[in-house]
Amino acid sequence: MKVAPPQPPDLRNDNWALFLDIDGTLLEHAAHPDDVVVGAELRDLLVALNDCLGGALAFVTGRSVAAVDHLFAPLRLRAAGLYGLEHRLEPEGPVTAADEPADIAALARELEAEFAGQNVYIERKGPILAVHTRAAPHLLARSIELVEQALDSLPDGYRALPGNAGVELMPLEAAKGAAIRRFMAMSPFRGRRPVFLGDDTSDENGFEAINEAGGLSVRVRPDGATIAQYSVANVADAFAWLSRFEHVNRS
Repeated sequence: MKVAPPQPPDLRNDNWALFLDIDGTLLEHAAHPDDVVVGAELRDLLVALNDCLGGALAFVTGRSVAAVDHLFAPLRLRAAGLYGLEHRLEPEGPVTAADEPADIAALARELEAEFAGQNVYIERKGPILAVHTRAAPHLLARSIELVEQALDSLPDGYRALPGNAGVELMPLEAAKGAAIRRFMAMSPFRGRRPVFLGDDTSDENGFEAINEAGGLSVRVRPDGATIAQYSVANVADAFAWLSRFEHVNRS
């Protein structure tokens, strides 16, 4: 029987830096990534958290920064997109973007043809290619097989990362842990203890960076092995814990 890590404690001081995954952590997954909706309550909580932490809050997500901005508009926060291949170090600063290589574009077209009409969504995110099978779970194994086979025909430096409802192909340097370390080396994060909430296998690298830094790692809805120190059962519990976090640090 799998035993989930314990629930995270309420944090009683303001010397924290907060890093947040989005899909499956702040928002419930949808069959299509564009189907998710950010409510006013979540947006207000993020504003309050950012204020009480002196700006030491950042999204660390597989989405592009442009997609994050569209989702949370008009709110703009620090963000690492595409697992750190894109980043905006200041809320109103420039975004370092990543282009789509020709070989990844060609693979995307092949997969679109393979899964045409089967409720599989091929998401093209610059150098990252995501195959979403949430609406067709019976095709998860096939999507992983095809992406792993594609590694043989691509240049060195790519990896396949299977998840709970799909698989992503990405450069080796795409890693949430590296994105977290980049933020922690700069103000206003420097000198604080980091906290990271995530929900999938792609977040384990981020948990590793957090644990190494003596921070607090929290996995949402843990499924299988995790190196996160703590867990919460679902998105609603993550929201409740963050609400307490904001209240304690504001008081």
